[in-house]
Amino acid sequence: MIREAMISDAKIIASIYNYYVENTAITFEEELITSKEIIKRMGYIQKKYPWFVFIEDGQVLGYAYANKWRERSAYRFAVEISIYLDHRQTGKGIGSKLMAHLLENLKLRDIRCIIGGITIPNPGSIAIHEKFGFHKVAQFEKVGYKFDKWLDVGYWQLNVEGDEDVKDSSHQ
Repeated sequence: MIREAMISDAKIIASIYNYYVENTAITFEEELITSKEIIKRMGYIQKKYPWFVFIEDGQVLGYAYANKWRERSAYRFAVEISIYLDHRQTGKGIGSKLMAHLLENLKLRDIRCIIGGITIPNPGSIAIHEKFGFHKVAQFEKVGYKFDKWLDVGYWQLNVEGDEDVKDSSHQ
């Protein structure tokens, strides 16, 4: 089951994310995140964008959210997405279910450009993005430094089809 994330999910979301902070270069954060920080992030993000959790047998096994791409108002139709799974739950289709749900929700919000930033190498993340029609548009070399090595980040983009006339001309 997929549902909107709630404050009560913050502890498990922090636990899922902190595995990647401590053990991988998938995220460039280097300090563990508290559930209090997750609640703060959720509050900020959920004011405008979706944050979902995947639940099975009453347990949160992964989450996905979108956030604004950049601050300037002209970017208001673009988002960057993130998906994290309990590291013991990869390869079971959970990421695909979260991605499909997130993309459908973003289309309903008049989002036109969806961006995924991926630390290179990360074949699993690349595969799921490309499965859903994302294509690589950029790679920045040695932009992150974690675990005593320089890391590249690639960007994959999906442009959502829609009416080319902008319905919302407000500047946010």
